[in-house]
Amino acid sequence: MTHIGLSLLALLADDSTPSPSPTFNPDTVTPGTIGFVITLFVAVGAVLLIIDMVRRIRRVNLKQQVKEKLDAEEAAAAAALKRKGNRNGKSGGSLPGPKKN
Repeated sequence: MTHIGLSLLALLADDSTPSPSPTFNPDTVTPGTIGFVITLFVAVGAVLLIIDMVRRIRRVNLKQQVKEKLDAEEAAAAAALKRKGNRNGKSGGSLPGPKKN
């Protein structure tokens, strides 16, 4: 083996753990106040976005329900008008529109 191979093998075989540094600084391993503030802003922003999204989805669902209700009322009115027209001997019926002058 070469000298580099033996050195690498000795380095890999070394099982010692490094000793901790005598001057431990907690600011080097914690995010501190700035990290907390940034995390707080991200969390508040996410909550506000979720609330806005839920509000918009509810609005779309409500508009769809109103549209379906109006369509059902129009269909019922058209069916009633058609039944009334068939009873009077008329063929078919239509919804009354705006008066034309």
